[in-house]
Amino acid sequence: MAAAADLVGSWFTVLAVGVSLIKCLLIPTYHSTDFEVHRNWLAITHSLPVSQWYYEATSEWTLDYPPFFAWFEYALSHMAKYFDKDMLLVKNLNYASQETIIFQRFSVIVTDALFIYAVSECCKCVRSKKEGKELLERPTFVLAGLLLWNFGLLLVDHIHFQYNGFLFGLMLLSIARIFQRRHLEGALLFAVLLNFKHIYLYVAPAYGVYLLRSFCFTANKSDGSVKWSSFSLLRFVSLGTIVCAVFAVSLGPFIAMGQLPQVLSRLFPFRRGLCHAYWAPNFWALYNVMDKTMSVIGLKLRWIDPGKIPKASMTGGLVQEFQHTVLPSVTPFATLICTLVSILPCLWCLWSKPQGPRGFLQCLTLCALSSFMFGWHVHEKAILLAILPLSVLCVRSANDAGIYLILTTTGHLSLFPLLFTGPELPIKILLMLLFTIFSFSSLKSVFRSEGHLLNRLETLYLMGLVPLEVFCEIVYPLTHWQQSLPFISLLLTSVYCALGITYAWLRMYVSVLTEPATIPQKKDK
Repeated sequence: MAAAADLVGSWFTVLAVGVSLIKCLLIPTYHSTDFEVHRNWLAITHSLPVSQWYYEATSEWTLDYPPFFAWFEYALSHMAKYFDKDMLLVKNLNYASQETIIFQRFSVIVTDALFIYAVSECCKCVRSKKEGKELLERPTFVLAGLLLWNFGLLLVDHIHFQYNGFLFGLMLLSIARIFQRRHLEGALLFAVLLNFKHIYLYVAPAYGVYLLRSFCFTANKSDGSVKWSSFSLLRFVSLGTIVCAVFAVSLGPFIAMGQLPQVLSRLFPFRRGLCHAYWAPNFWALYNVMDKTMSVIGLKLRWIDPGKIPKASMTGGLVQEFQHTVLPSVTPFATLICTLVSILPCLWCLWSKPQGPRGFLQCLTLCALSSFMFGWHVHEKAILLAILPLSVLCVRSANDAGIYLILTTTGHLSLFPLLFTGPELPIKILLMLLFTIFSFSSLKSVFRSEGHLLNRLETLYLMGLVPLEVFCEIVYPLTHWQQSLPFISLLLTSVYCALGITYAWLRMYVSVLTEPATIPQKKDK
C-alpha cells in the first residue's frame, strides 16, 4: 500500500499534471473535420429524440458510433448548453465559436482522467520488487511515461481532435483487471468499451479465447492442457450474462424500435472502399503500390490497354470503391478472410500454450496489428490500438522493447499527414522527438544488461525516417511535383512506414510462435 501511494502521490502525479498542462496549451491548434463530427453528434443527441439519432443526415457526418457513445455525447450536450447553445443546433453546420472550441477541447482533457487512472492500474501490474534505484530504470516510471505522454494520443486527440483517451482508458483498465485475475470485471469493461466504439472488435478474439481458456476451464497443472470435464458451466454462464447484459442495455432500445439494421448499417459502412484517402501504412498500401507499379510497367511495354485503366486513380486521394488494374481487386469479404487467417496462429498459441496475462496481451497486440494490416478501410489512427498495449509488454521484455521501438516510431510518424498545416509542423516534430528520445533512452536504461535492442538494419531503417520527413515536409512543397503529383508525399510516407509496421508485425509473430509455454498460474477463485 505504501508503494502504491508513492506511485500515485509523487512522480506519477507530476507526469499526469504535466501532460494535462501540455494538452491545455494545444487548445488553440488546428482541429480536423472530426471536431465538426462530434459537434454535430452533440446537436443530434441533444435536439432529437432517440428514435431519430441513427437516421439524421443533415450533415454528411452522421452518427456512426455505437449507442453508448451516443449517450456519452448526449450527456456532454447538457454541459455544452452552458457554453454556447448554438453548437447544439443541427442546422449549424461547421459551427466553431470560441466557446465551442473551448468546451470540446476541455471535454477531451477532462475525460482523460479515466485514462490516467487506468495507466496507474497498469503500472501496479508491472511493478517489480527489484526495480532499479534510478528513476529511468523503473519499469513503472517508464510505462507511465510511455502511456501518459504517448505522442500519438496527443496528436490524434488534442490537436486533430477525437475522444480516444477515455476509450483507451477503458481498454487499459480492462487489461489491468485481467492481470489482477479479476476476469469478470475485465470482461464487463471490455463489453462496455465495444459499445462505445466498435473498432475494438479488432481485439475481441483475444478476449474471447483467453477468458474461455483461463476462466471457464481449469487447466491440467502438469502440461496446461484442458479437458471438457474441467469446464465450469457456472463461470461460463456468469461471463455470458455480463456480456449479454451490457449489449442488451446498449442495443435493447433500438431493437425494441426495430432500428437494429439501421444502426448496424451506420456502424459498418462497407461502401467506403478498401483504403482511406491517405492510405494506412499496412499490407494494402504495399498491394496498391505493387498494382500501380505493374500497371505503369504494363503501359510502357504495351501489355495493358490504356482504355482499361480506371479513371479514379488510386493515388488521387479518393476513398470510393475502385478496381485494381493488374492485381485482383479486393472485396470486404476478402479482407475479412485475410484478417481471420492472420490472427488464427496467435489465437491458437493463446489456447494451446498458456502464458497467463502476458500471453493474452501478446495475442491482443497481434490481433490489433493483424486487423490493422488486413482490415477494410483502415484509418492510420488505428495503429494506436497496437502501440498502447505493447507499451505494457515492452517494459518487461527486451525483445518486446525492440519491437515497440520500431512500431511506435514508424506508426507515430505515419500520423504526421493528419496535421498538414504550417503552424503545427514544429509542434508535431518537437513532440515526436521528445517522446522518441524518451522511449529509446528509458528502455535502453531498463535493459542495459541485454545489449542493443535493435540491430543495425533496424536502426538504419528508422534513421531513414528522417530524410523521408525532410523531403515530405520541406523539399516536396517547394517543387513543381506538388502540382503534377499531389499525392506523392503521402504515398512515400504510407509505403515506407508500411514496411516498418509489417516488419514489427512479423517479428512479434515469430517471437510469440517460438516462445515456450509456461506453467499455468494459480487461477482466481
